[in-house]
Amino acid sequence: MAQWTGCKAATQDTEVQSPEHFQNEDSSAGMCGCLLVAMSVLLMLVTLPLSIWMCIKIVKEYERAIIFRLGRIVKGGAKGPGLFFILPCTDSFINVDMRTITFDIPPQEILTKDSVTVSVDGVVYYRVQNATLAVANITNADAATRLLAQTTLRNVLGTKNLSEILSDREEIAHSMQSSLDDATDAWGIKVERVEIKDVKLPLQLQRAMAAEAEATREARAKVIAAEGEMNASRALKEASLVIAESPSALQLRYLQTLNTIAAEKNSTIIFPLPLEMMQGLIKH
Repeated sequence: MAQWTGCKAATQDTEVQSPEHFQNEDSSAGMCGCLLVAMSVLLMLVTLPLSIWMCIKIVKEYERAIIFRLGRIVKGGAKGPGLFFILPCTDSFINVDMRTITFDIPPQEILTKDSVTVSVDGVVYYRVQNATLAVANITNADAATRLLAQTTLRNVLGTKNLSEILSDREEIAHSMQSSLDDATDAWGIKVERVEIKDVKLPLQLQRAMAAEAEATREARAKVIAAEGEMNASRALKEASLVIAESPSALQLRYLQTLNTIAAEKNSTIIFPLPLEMMQGLIKH
């Protein structure tokens, strides 16, 4: 029973802490802690004004400071920007950068749902949303986010077909952003944006896709040419019917043709003769 109780207590100590836990945690460290803090304050007063340079710290606009007093986070959470005060010997602090950080996801060899191996890389934009959680709940938030982005990229793309990966990049990026944001929320990290940079296909697959695309273009060109010839033949048929109904239209067409030939400065001009005249010449 004692062993089970000890295991349960150890499990509770390793649980991820929430922001409310750090805000409401009692900063008292017992009689020994109070004595050490009082001695630190006394030492500061005795060594004034030299100690003031060790007690006053400055945090930049884009940073926050997490203060530890006797190993425990000071009540009130992150400090800054501006000036803040620490006690010598008993206090230490960690600066956390709150600006947006970008990193590249290395190319990942991924087997798609339709059994095609592709190499995909991307870029992630994130920032620290809660400095206290980023320090207390994770050893290295940046390294953890980078590794999680690689595994998330593999997991998301492994459920997609090659055609979906090539055409639905925006949807894939949004899905990755949601998954990463949910996973890193306990670390105080906010994933703002995820982008798929490049999808590299095997060389043989590139050649096969290029040949398929070329064959598709050629087939489409043949269909368009056939449709053009069919439309032209229909137009010629309609024109022949109109000319057949009006013999004068045929004479006008002859004259128009002669005018066109003469405009091009040709040395030879062909005059069309009626078929009846040619038959008379043949009889003679």
